[in-house]
Amino acid sequence: MRSYPHNSPEAAARIVALVLISDGQVCSAEVDILKQLGAERELGLEPHLLPHIVHTLCEELLASGPAAGARMIQVDDSDLASLMAEISDPLLQRKVLRLSLAAAQADGQLADGETVVLDAARHHWRLVDGQEPIATTSAWPYAS
Repeated sequence: MRSYPHNSPEAAARIVALVLISDGQVCSAEVDILKQLGAERELGLEPHLLPHIVHTLCEELLASGPAAGARMIQVDDSDLASLMAEISDPLLQRKVLRLSLAAAQADGQLADGETVVLDAARHHWRLVDGQEPIATTSAWPYAS
């Protein structure tokens, strides 16, 4: 999978894109909420670039292994960690998580794949629903 520059709009958008495709389909409610929230502007993307990033991510994931041809796209923990590591700016992390959560909830259900990506973001960035960093305690299931 390609890497994007650290804290770039493309790296941030790819995580939102991963949430969009993580349940095997992108529904219009998810796209609509991202448009309403001005996701491309919020992330610093050029207008109409998010669909390209979604498409590119799908191609890379489908070409990269056992999930090729599968309806549900699987990303392993090390790939998730690599994607999350590309975003270290706390403000950008909160934006990505806020937009991702809004998209995931837009269709009224939170799919398992969406939950995996959102939990990975919260864990790697130590955030709770896009707000303040959380303290690493034994109560947090992913404490490192």
